[in-house]
Amino acid sequence: MKNNLIPIRFLKTPIDNSYTIAGLKSFWKKVLVLIVHRNKHFDYVWKKGTDEEIFAELVFCLFTPQSKATLCWSAVSDLAEKNMIFSSNASNIAKMINRVRFRNNKARYLVEAKKVFTVNNKIKIKEKLKSFECTNELRKWLVKNVKGIGYKEAGHFLRNIGIGKNLAILDRHILENLKLYGAIEEIPKTLNAKTYLETEKRMQNFSKTIEIPMSHLDMLFWSKNTGGIFK
Repeated sequence: MKNNLIPIRFLKTPIDNSYTIAGLKSFWKKVLVLIVHRNKHFDYVWKKGTDEEIFAELVFCLFTPQSKATLCWSAVSDLAEKNMIFSSNASNIAKMINRVRFRNNKARYLVEAKKVFTVNNKIKIKEKLKSFECTNELRKWLVKNVKGIGYKEAGHFLRNIGIGKNLAILDRHILENLKLYGAIEEIPKTLNAKTYLETEKRMQNFSKTIEIPMSHLDMLFWSKNTGGIFK
């Protein structure tokens, strides 16, 4: 696989310090065009992306825990450029992704994930994903069957390929903002499956109350803190 990944770039936004719902909605209107643009990109990945491109999105989400998203995507792009995502071993992959934290473990996760989605020596991830009618069930399956994938990473992956628009990606930026705006009382000390789903439900209810879609709210919170929209 040469690097024919769908291009993605960091969309710069202001860092917003508002702490009222009115302020949040005002900021949403300012960055709405960028959020819609990014969601269209995610839709395109699912509709037009190849199995290899969709698998690369899974690899990205395997890399992201405790690492910068932009560096992780750069690492995925480098692996694709050198045709290493599908044809290299964990040791060589780890050497290539030295910008990614816990690179040895994550290189092994990539190799293990390939086994999960390989049929007759070809990646068939899209066909497997399409076999699930329910996104929540698909997420549970990913968490159970893909090593290195938890609820956050599974939701992140499904959002990035346009089929997880109502799922929460509960990273620190999202949790901090959920507390700031009163959607949750405290940031959970640990996020086991039960706590994750309970917190996700609170975020979904908050989304409905303030009339900002879940598919926008995640990127809105992230951009408030980081000054941009990525993936």
